[in-house]
Amino acid sequence: MALTKLDQMYRAVILDEAQHPRHHGVLADFDHEITVRNPSCGDVLHLQISEKDGRVNDVAFSGNGCTISQASASLMTDQILDKTPAEIEQMVETFSDLIIKGDVPDADRLGDAAVLKGVHQFPARIKCATLAWKAAAQVLTEKGKTDD
Repeated sequence: MALTKLDQMYRAVILDEAQHPRHHGVLADFDHEITVRNPSCGDVLHLQISEKDGRVNDVAFSGNGCTISQASASLMTDQILDKTPAEIEQMVETFSDLIIKGDVPDADRLGDAAVLKGVHQFPARIKCATLAWKAAAQVLTEKGKTDD
């Protein structure tokens, strides 16, 4: 299977995000936290979010997982900063649709995270890509309830 130059660039971005993730670590002060697991592959993600004036003002993640889950978490953390829980919930829906369908009209709202659209070609990896996004929506909806 020959890769196009665009596919090669997307793969390079994903590898870089996984190897040099942004917002990786723990927050000293946070309002919400959640730990989620992907039982099909063993990914574990711990997410902490700090909110101020109804918007995400800081976020961090830690845990272990495959390249796709770690890159997705890194990209997600950048995209949810300064967003409201309602905006994040809409972004999660858009991201899930993108990963399942491979393209959606409003993918531009996802910023750099749209590079993960190629995951739709690998159905076994969909849960890896959506793990962090669904965790963010869940923890903001449930206001900090931990899922262990």
